[in-house]
Amino acid sequence: MRKFPVLAAGVILASHAAIAAAQTVTEAPLRAHLAFLADDLLEGRGTGQRGGELAVKYLETQAAIIGLKPAVGNSYRQPVKIVGSKTLPTSVVKFEAGGKAIAPVLGKDIVFGNANDAPETRFEAPMVFVGYGIDAPGEKWNDYAGADVKGKVIVMMVNDPKPTAAEPNRFGGKSLTWYGRWIYKFEEAVRQGAAGVLLIHTTESASYPWSVPANGFAREQFRLAGKGNAMQGWITEDMARTLFAAGGHDLDALRAKAEVRGFKPVDLNAKATVAIDSKHRNIEETNVAGIVPGTDPKLKDQAVIYSSHWDHLGKLEVPGQPDHIWNGAIDNASGSAALLAMAQAAVAKPAKRTQIFLWTAAEEQGLIGATGYTRNPIWPLAKTAADLNLDSLNFVGRTRDIGVAGSERSSLHASAAKVAKAMGLRLAPTVPDLGGAFFRADHFAFAKAGIPAFNVGSAVFSGDGSFDFEHDHSASSQKMVGFTKHYHQVSDEYNPAWNLSGMVQQAQFTLNLGYEVANAPAMPTWNKGEAFGEVKR
Repeated sequence: MRKFPVLAAGVILASHAAIAAAQTVTEAPLRAHLAFLADDLLEGRGTGQRGGELAVKYLETQAAIIGLKPAVGNSYRQPVKIVGSKTLPTSVVKFEAGGKAIAPVLGKDIVFGNANDAPETRFEAPMVFVGYGIDAPGEKWNDYAGADVKGKVIVMMVNDPKPTAAEPNRFGGKSLTWYGRWIYKFEEAVRQGAAGVLLIHTTESASYPWSVPANGFAREQFRLAGKGNAMQGWITEDMARTLFAAGGHDLDALRAKAEVRGFKPVDLNAKATVAIDSKHRNIEETNVAGIVPGTDPKLKDQAVIYSSHWDHLGKLEVPGQPDHIWNGAIDNASGSAALLAMAQAAVAKPAKRTQIFLWTAAEEQGLIGATGYTRNPIWPLAKTAADLNLDSLNFVGRTRDIGVAGSERSSLHASAAKVAKAMGLRLAPTVPDLGGAFFRADHFAFAKAGIPAFNVGSAVFSGDGSFDFEHDHSASSQKMVGFTKHYHQVSDEYNPAWNLSGMVQQAQFTLNLGYEVANAPAMPTWNKGEAFGEVKR
């Protein structure tokens, strides 16, 4: 019989003790929840659609069956007031540049919408190129310097300025920062008083193909109630090149100038004529939340949140396409199902701090449900220890590593390392966040509110984990990479042949990490110099 050294045995016992507080997440309930939430019956769980309401009803019913306590008085529902806007086919945006008329085709060359609740929007406005459309005092960068863009249509690039030999770490180096995200750029356009804003799409800069914004704008767009742009949207690179050339400008030359600090906005010698007909509606969407109360007399007033969005793109009839349901099995029935399975385990053995299981609404529309939560929190933000988010889980099989991208911003990284070691896993190596994955999931709403947070396990489309599969590594990796073809497509459907052992592993790691945080003497902290740590909760 093999004998272990006493010291080694002690380490092993200590490691197991670190995760003993968490109960075991099992595959059967996870698979059952996943199969149901991704079924055609729920019609893709669309925001403001019947299928979304069915998903909410299922989640709150399951929360009650599991034994979670209602988080909102006697209810599991937290209302989120949002506005839905649908651009009607009669809408047209035309350009005139250098005396030439340019008519971009809606869906093919341009997508746009209205975000200020007006049923009819009509205006003409000069067009200005504003580089990346960034005003970042901390980076000593202002693409609007010396220019008044009020009442104008501003055109800009997505992503943020590239690193240089002289400034290798500007704007996160190779990683995308918040300033590179389309949400920021639309918000900044409002602050600058622009009449409208158009983003220039490239697959490289956006990290997704034209089909993603095209599919998104073909549907009803949603946002939290409040002031928005009269016109906001995207144009293809080819259309941008045509527009710029007609006005006597070279797109590539202007993009190169925009990489240099001190760039000034450029008049495009062009005019936009905008006619948008919109259908607006005020609706009440729903976050679903249940609680496992803490056991410690003092620490139970603090909480750990596990979050996952329940929504996907819903039901939309597309001419020539027989399948009209965007099921969103991986994105994100997988995360929602995992949270249910985790909650079932958690109620059996509460932690010292309270645990909140939160299923958010309208993530696909711009983190709306999560943002609504942080503006009207169920639990005080100052007493919220962390948010651990799950989005688009591993459907291929068990791995030897676990992705924790974003955790390096806070003490959660050390906690994750401890839990990974106890589970016999290694942390996946940190790689540049080229696609801005940290800003694309619900945890970011919590980070913006000052709460240490990250997306646990690496979303399958993010590429921020090495995914060292235990079995058939090459074939498994190909399956994982292959999901990019199904991301935000009707083909993201549940497959009963999926090996969910990796999904269970990811859920178990998240629950174990939650217990590590929930039972620790102190709440997690942001690293020194991290901007989110300066946010007053």
